[in-house]
Amino acid sequence: MGIEKIASDRKDKEHIDLKKKRKRRRKIVVSRVQKLYEICKKVFANCEPGVVLSPENIERVKAVLDKMTEADVGLTPSMPYFKSTLSHRPPKITYLHIHECDNFSIGIFCLPPKAVIPLHNHPGMTVFSKLLFGKMHIKSYDWADNLLRESTPNANIFDNGEGDRIAPRFAKLKVNSEFKAPCKTSILYPADGGNMHCFTATTACAVLDVLGPPYCDPEGRHCQYYYDFPFVNFSVQWMACQCLRNSIVNMRGSKRGRNLRN
Repeated sequence: MGIEKIASDRKDKEHIDLKKKRKRRRKIVVSRVQKLYEICKKVFANCEPGVVLSPENIERVKAVLDKMTEADVGLTPSMPYFKSTLSHRPPKITYLHIHECDNFSIGIFCLPPKAVIPLHNHPGMTVFSKLLFGKMHIKSYDWADNLLRESTPNANIFDNGEGDRIAPRFAKLKVNSEFKAPCKTSILYPADGGNMHCFTATTACAVLDVLGPPYCDPEGRHCQYYYDFPFVNFSVQWMACQCLRNSIVNMRGSKRGRNLRN
């Protein structure tokens, strides 16, 4: 009886240890991408365009992104996405789509050296950008409509080359710096934090973006591109931005299977 009891106790202990190992294994399998998706699903669930997330929810998304690296999304700088071509045309940028729904989107921009994502806006959005690897220059602005266009004769309506006569709007320079991975997550808001930005790749680099809500033409959230120029009557930090209609960006898209669990 004593031997049988010892054998039974040993089996029970082995069974408990096995359950603990399986539980630990299940925890490890939950990737950072999956965790990011689950948190975004919660924090953006009831977020309307133009509404800023609470500080607690911003920190929840940022805490996951700050720890993410290229290994979490299966990328390396040696992949074809990041190779420069000998062509005289601008390097192609690849967008790897991970997830998109009505409330938010997750994706990765892959930029070869010298690739440029032109100055563009994020209407009514909160955007988290995490540089996974590489070095890039970021220039960003926020609208400064409190400056009166009538205050100077230089703020004239002019043609954008597409047959549209458009009045430039004033914008204040927010960021004009080079970033090198690893670095903290950048966050921009509907009306602050550099809602319009331009990315220029110094080296091959990858940027993971979370947009909430995503672009949506029927709802008026268009991705609009701009060019900027110094406005001489003010400090060099003040710029006037003119709308570029029908702008063509040298970009290609690709679906990246992440097998996210709902």
